[in-house]
Amino acid sequence: MEFLMGFVSDVLSVPAVLVGLVALLGLLFQKKPASDVISGTLKSILGFVILSGGATMLQGALDYMGPLLEIGFGIRGVVPNNEAIVAIAQQTLGTQTALIMVFGLIANLVFARVTPFKYIFLTGHHTFFMAALLSAVLGTAGLDGWLLVLTGSLILGGLMVLMPALASPYMDQVTGGAGVALGHFGTVGYWLSGTIGKLVGNREDSLEKYQFPKGLQFFRESVIATSLVMFIMFLIASLAAGNAETLRLSGGQNMLVFSLMQAVTFAGGVAVVLYGVRMIINEIVPAFKGFADIVVPDSKPALDCPITFPYAPTSVLVGFIVSFLGGLVSMFIMGLVGLPVIVPGLVPHFFVGGTAGVFGNATGGRRGAIAGAFVNGILISFGAAFLLPTLGALGFANTTFGDADFQLVGILVGGIGNLFKGSPYVIAAVLLAILAAILIVGTVTHKGSRAGQKAA
Repeated sequence: MEFLMGFVSDVLSVPAVLVGLVALLGLLFQKKPASDVISGTLKSILGFVILSGGATMLQGALDYMGPLLEIGFGIRGVVPNNEAIVAIAQQTLGTQTALIMVFGLIANLVFARVTPFKYIFLTGHHTFFMAALLSAVLGTAGLDGWLLVLTGSLILGGLMVLMPALASPYMDQVTGGAGVALGHFGTVGYWLSGTIGKLVGNREDSLEKYQFPKGLQFFRESVIATSLVMFIMFLIASLAAGNAETLRLSGGQNMLVFSLMQAVTFAGGVAVVLYGVRMIINEIVPAFKGFADIVVPDSKPALDCPITFPYAPTSVLVGFIVSFLGGLVSMFIMGLVGLPVIVPGLVPHFFVGGTAGVFGNATGGRRGAIAGAFVNGILISFGAAFLLPTLGALGFANTTFGDADFQLVGILVGGIGNLFKGSPYVIAAVLLAILAAILIVGTVTHKGSRAGQKAA
């Protein structure tokens, strides 16, 4: 039994295995030949492993940038890091998190079946992170036992269909109707970026169309452009930190060589991520059809945010830089008004800011990408600051979540918990009533939109 539970836990918590399982079931439901089943399943898993490897390369390079900026510019404060806070939370909330995740996945299937929001959320690590957040904030609000697990699971399952639905109109513009949805809990920021893009720009003025002068044509290759931009950023950070500190962090490597190697490592990580994403799309979308037709007809797989990167690689780079600038501006404002200072985390600003740039560009071109990503940088910075008091009550005062949806859910649940403190059943009822209201309003709105489209 222990072996079986461990196996199930690993399948549900490892994104590559979870996506591989969906591909396997889809291919089996379509009665594909054994060779196709084996090939499609392994390629789906390999695509996620490749993507994860690229993400590790990216994060490894960015991990050097943070200390260089802190030393060179005296930037000190709380750095958002999803992995760090989840690791701390698991020391006391591991069981509750696991149960919320398992039953949340089941709730995802149920909601996808009975509502118009036909999305199966396949980003396993974000499912795990949200389960950890919910177990923490619901526990602090006074819920425990079956009430905590039931409430957390239903909220998680609801978010797993609502967030892809929120991003869906803009995601179709990003991918050109490729048949995939976005399954990443930074969706409020992406939706906001797409909405801002519509207001301030013109999608025909896309960043991806800009022609560089002949002498700079190599900038059209996203990997080369990324290498050069990151080299400049690393060199500035290294110069600010000083040669002695750079030598210490780099293990004695020359400053120029260190900056160059971290820049090209980062760019190499981007290239690996893009390759992994293409492999996933090529395999999971056709395989998913069989699974969806049986379990949830007409459903779409909701996948991690790098799934958008191949569609607008220049926008990813611009979104990252501009979102980070938004984080820097926010940091100085926080220092002036007395809020907890949130140091811009390079990992969330790259992945979340880059995706916000893609969404802004899809709806508003160059202006949309810049304005949307900048607002996203401000949003995830102030969201992290406002979430800190709730997490501080749990003993997690030194770190916080870096993505908008975690922040929004944590602040909302924490606020309701404080409002009805000491009444766990009331808190659960209020939270589930809010979820039900959102699902009902969303369903009515969706049906009205479909009716309008048919009439047109």
